[in-house]
Amino acid sequence: MQAGSNTDARPTRGRVVMLVDNGVHGDSRVQKAARSAADAGWEVVLLGIRNARSEVDTWRIGGAEVRLLRVPKPLHRLPREYRRSLRRPLAYASTSRAAYRVQEIKAWQADLYERRIRARALDGGPPAAVRQAAQLPSRAAATALARWVRFRNGETHRLRKAQLDPEAPLTRLPIRLWQSVLGNRAWRRLDPGLWDFELAFRTALDELKPDIIHANDFRMLGIGARATLRARAAGRHTKLVWDAHEFVGGITGRADNPRWLPAQIAYTAEYAAYPDAVVTVSDTLADLLQETHALPERPAVVLNAPMAPPAEAEGEVPDLRALCGVDDRTPVLVYSGAVNPSRGCQIMVEALPELPDVHVAFVTMNPNGDNTFSERLRERAVELGVADRVHLLPYVAHWQVVPFLSAADAGVIPIHHKPNHELALITKFLEYSHARLPIVVSDVKTMAQTARATGQGEVFTAEDLADYARAVRAVLADPQRYRAAYDKPGLLDGWTWEAQARILDEVYTSLRGVSRAGGARPPASRSAEDEQQLAGTSR
Repeated sequence: MQAGSNTDARPTRGRVVMLVDNGVHGDSRVQKAARSAADAGWEVVLLGIRNARSEVDTWRIGGAEVRLLRVPKPLHRLPREYRRSLRRPLAYASTSRAAYRVQEIKAWQADLYERRIRARALDGGPPAAVRQAAQLPSRAAATALARWVRFRNGETHRLRKAQLDPEAPLTRLPIRLWQSVLGNRAWRRLDPGLWDFELAFRTALDELKPDIIHANDFRMLGIGARATLRARAAGRHTKLVWDAHEFVGGITGRADNPRWLPAQIAYTAEYAAYPDAVVTVSDTLADLLQETHALPERPAVVLNAPMAPPAEAEGEVPDLRALCGVDDRTPVLVYSGAVNPSRGCQIMVEALPELPDVHVAFVTMNPNGDNTFSERLRERAVELGVADRVHLLPYVAHWQVVPFLSAADAGVIPIHHKPNHELALITKFLEYSHARLPIVVSDVKTMAQTARATGQGEVFTAEDLADYARAVRAVLADPQRYRAAYDKPGLLDGWTWEAQARILDEVYTSLRGVSRAGGARPPASRSAEDEQQLAGTSR
């Protein structure tokens, strides 16, 4: 990546503005799409979100310019954070207010105690007794007020517990009410924080006057749709591409906000009809999106496959084993990508007492992300006495991932059963494949079927520690058996980003009606056999 802030002045096939709701670093799909589109002759500007860990606001990925925008989020505050509720009328308006009052009373009581001790220690005699007696009303008032504050604090916490219960009638009622009154527009009441993204992106997006808006995932879909409407109202023929990375209905809701998931589903449903083209990460998800949103055409499938190193790539690929401090004879299992409870990574640590000498490397430390869950893995390793065999490693450049991972003995995908986990071959599956690693994968549908069909790995029952240990022992006992699967002609050819970039270019070209690079066919002209050769992917 190179620093930079100005778009190219050279002739292009059109301006593509890509939208993403993260800091770009760590999002390999977005980085690869931006770079390859620029390489294909498009002028590309990628708009992302600046966060506390972002070191710069602008840089370049090949010929694509990246700009990070600040997104103030006042509308992300939930009503319960500043409003009283009739459920518990004596509760404080917010937990922060409750905490403030509890601490304030404790401070008052501490001050009264200090004054009482000082009077007793410094004076003595009747004056001290008089002063202590004079404090009795204050002490009584503080004691009574402390009981009152503790009661209201308890009411506040009981209220929050009820508000977080998705099955509580008074939680479900307003959600159902807004859904029945507003339909797909209900997100405006259920999650007004979505407007914060719109207000942050709209000016920069309008000023760029894009020919094509490429909206990554559901949160950027509405921003792209509204920008397209404004552009067309101004007389421009802007086109919108929606890149659906996952099925919104299959996302896990937020435990702290029962309104969040219904809002995202409604938001996506409202704007799903606006794109001129839809691309997604798997054949299964393409069919599901078409059925769910009544799309007139089946989305094109663009896998998040590994890419070859770009021409300007600099620096040597880091040595995974050197970073772990182990030699070539030490068995190393690797996990690459984001960590959270549903990714199942804890099982890799829990199994280490049963797998002597085995080390695990988590390539997961994101400079622009929250690494809390990764640190918890380290803490658990300490508790189990295996901390010396658990290694948390930083992300590497996306073109370095495959050679970096290839130093391991096997790649692990321990994810749990969730709707979106069943739909696709996720990014790391393809990265492990190009690294020619035996794969240990949980029995989620698409990846388990692929691993069994190709013979490239062992499948274990998700969340089953004993079965996971069995699968690991199997691949470590005979790794060449699994690596031999990659010698099958054509297996890896379609799992490359270069092949996927041509599909994305075809989508852009068909929308713009400009000359295609390399004589590519438009998406509609691909045969069923072409599509069947593509397996889905998502990180």
